Amino acid sequence: MTGDHGRTSLVGGTRVSKCDPRIEAYGTVDELNSQIGMLAVGSKETYPEIYDLLLMIQNKLFNIGAYLATENAKEALGIEDEDVEAIERIIDILYEKVPRFTKFVLPGGSKYSAQADICRTVARRAERRIVSLADNAPVNPEVLRFINRISDLFFVLSRYNNITTGTEEVFWEK
Repeated sequence: MTGDHGRTSLVGGTRVSKCDPRIEAYGTVDELNSQIGMLAVGSKETYPEIYDLLLMIQNKLFNIGAYLATENAKEALGIEDEDVEAIERIIDILYEKVPRFTKFVLPGGSKYSAQADICRTVARRAERRIVSLADNAPVNPEVLRFINRISDLFFVLSRYNNITTGTEEVFWEK
């Protein structure tokens, strides 16, 4: 009932508008986490190594959400260089397994690839929301780096799935 009038509380009790940049940032991270949950369901049997990575990402996103929901938080607990490096290693491995492209790839193909594309676009929106927050409040740069890398992961994962399942990629035609 306390949120019925368009206001909510940050960790620590400060009341803010539900359209405050901080709320927009962690709300979009929460949305991203939900979309990744859908992708993880499709990964569990097909790509167990990706499934484990997605669970790690989901846990890190909860850390990021808590950090963003806390006014004057000093650091995003649990976001380490090693996390980003692990994501970068998987990205490099997947990129080696997909053909180079010379055209823009349209989102979709298989259902799994379409879900990865949704995760990519929500990750990009989360990044924009966090940058907007960073215009007015300090934001740990590792948070932005992490979000940026996972959006790259979702792009290559979408392509990888289409290639490995024999699903034709659809390219943008002007």
